[in-house]
Amino acid sequence: MLDAATRGPTGGNRQAWGWVVVTDPAIKEQVAQWYREGWQRAYGPRREEVLGAAPSDTGLSPAAYRATEHLADHIQEAPVWVIPVLRNAADSQDPRLGASVYGAVQQLTLAARAHGLGSTLTSFHVAHEEELRTLLGLPADALSMALIPLGYPARGRWAQPKRQPVEAVVHWNTWGEVRPRE
Repeated sequence: MLDAATRGPTGGNRQAWGWVVVTDPAIKEQVAQWYREGWQRAYGPRREEVLGAAPSDTGLSPAAYRATEHLADHIQEAPVWVIPVLRNAADSQDPRLGASVYGAVQQLTLAARAHGLGSTLTSFHVAHEEELRTLLGLPADALSMALIPLGYPARGRWAQPKRQPVEAVVHWNTWGEVRPRE
């Protein structure tokens, strides 16, 4: 899976990334605490609002809320984490900075799925970037770009994700111009 990730696209083919594979329970427990803080700040106070609202009212469906809450409560239980790290990124103000690593992250998650592993790209830990840099021994110029927990699905199978039909999200030449599927 990591080999597939390193073959992913990268701006200018610079490959200024590194991949930290975390299996140490003590490291995972510390990062999980930081992760839960970030999740709590972003979503915790909205629990009743989201669970009682229609999905379009809050931008997050009740099912998605419960799934992210479960992840926050149990992230340390994932057997393996992969943390993609981008070099020369710590002081960047470029909002597109991740473009140089996220294609490779997608390759990793697709390879994980091909092997029957579940994964997600998440980043609620980022408020503790300096502490994470110290904990993982990252270079001073590096920035963690995500946290990707990996493990086998608890139910032992995959469900097909719900998505809008292609015709509802594809526009031809200008926004709003649609074509029927051929």
